[in-house]
Amino acid sequence: MLLLGRLPRIFILLFFFACPLNAADVKNLRLWHGPDKSRLVFDLSEPIIYNVYELSNPERLVIDMENVIFNSVLPDQKTVGPYLHRIRQGIPHNGVLRIVLDLKTPVRSSITVHKPNDVYGHRLVIDLSQRFPQIDAVSEKKEPGSAVHQPTVVNPSRKVIEKKAKPIMVVIDAGHGGEDPGAVGSKKTREKNVVLSIAKKLERAINTYPGMVARLTRNGDYYISLRERTNLARKADADLFISIHADGFYKKTARGMSVYALSNKGATSETARWLADKENASDLIGGISLHDKDDMLAQVLLDLSMSKTVSDSIAFARFVLKNLRTLGPVHSEKVEQAGFAVLKSPDIPSILVETGYITNPREEKLLRSSRYQQKLANAIATGVNSYIKNGDFALNNQVPAQHVVKTGDSLSVIAQKYNTSVNQLKKINSINGNQINVGQKLRLRE
Repeated sequence: MLLLGRLPRIFILLFFFACPLNAADVKNLRLWHGPDKSRLVFDLSEPIIYNVYELSNPERLVIDMENVIFNSVLPDQKTVGPYLHRIRQGIPHNGVLRIVLDLKTPVRSSITVHKPNDVYGHRLVIDLSQRFPQIDAVSEKKEPGSAVHQPTVVNPSRKVIEKKAKPIMVVIDAGHGGEDPGAVGSKKTREKNVVLSIAKKLERAINTYPGMVARLTRNGDYYISLRERTNLARKADADLFISIHADGFYKKTARGMSVYALSNKGATSETARWLADKENASDLIGGISLHDKDDMLAQVLLDLSMSKTVSDSIAFARFVLKNLRTLGPVHSEKVEQAGFAVLKSPDIPSILVETGYITNPREEKLLRSSRYQQKLANAIATGVNSYIKNGDFALNNQVPAQHVVKTGDSLSVIAQKYNTSVNQLKKINSINGNQINVGQKLRLRE
């Protein structure tokens, strides 16, 4: 009887040591997999103290969290992504939660903690990427001695003096993604999903136009920082950049489509300023440190060469807005401007298309419709084509009047260089066969 009487006390004592008072909780564990990294996010009930260890043979990453209890579910091996075999958790010491990441290969890791924001509470974020990433010879090529991530100021007039020898590249950016859902409608429609669907449809629509090629900054549910989105456009040698959004507003009555360009002098309306502030805060939600960005953004804003690109962006936006008007009401009859970080490319005309307001019940219903999304994509693509054919872009990128045949040239080589066809060259120059001669002058336009 004495033994039985002591059992509850022993149990209570063990429970006390296993679950320390005022312990923080890991409430949830989320994973996101992008093309170049995987992200693990531990949602926490409060700030924590943690230590990290890298171990080899086998490769492991160990995170010890002090005074923390794991109240979530570990993912299975099928969902842990390309860098992990599995994720384990245990309690090596009283009051310590240990998370072990069993790695398939050595990785580069980044671990940060983040304060609460409008969407999430306290978080511990782990990013995993290749330790020795393969470098694309074209998009990642660096000059000898150049620094990684060094901001480059490019003369925006380069597209005036350089003749087009490739298809026109349009980079399409689907806003938000991953743990940043963007705006959420009353039917739980998430902006990140809607804009990705529209972006994919827009990519296909633009690719149907001869002489144009479209590429997405993201093609899945993962987050990309605002600066990386513009970097991806530059790596793709983009001629035009379109950021797609379907944002919300604190007033449910807000409705209509709108198109924005960058302003380095302040927003053109209170709505534009509010929207830019909200979108620029996206990096905070996505778990990106902004401590190194002020100097870079200031440099871009102070760069006088931006004025020409902003002017081109406004002209581009007008063509797109004109076509969007055919679908329904617009929020503003003119192109709005604000300091969107994602539009701050020194030499790429860039616009942000607001496809509607998810917080408006009627527009949320439309934006959920695949058929309406396709109409939006078609209207934007038509605007892009109109700008290329008729706007300032056409003047800045005029194909030269003639080509002088050089050694090694052929009709197919010349046609590819100037984004035309062999038959068109033959027709313009009255050529019957395939024979051309060195020094011969071929007309490229009728």
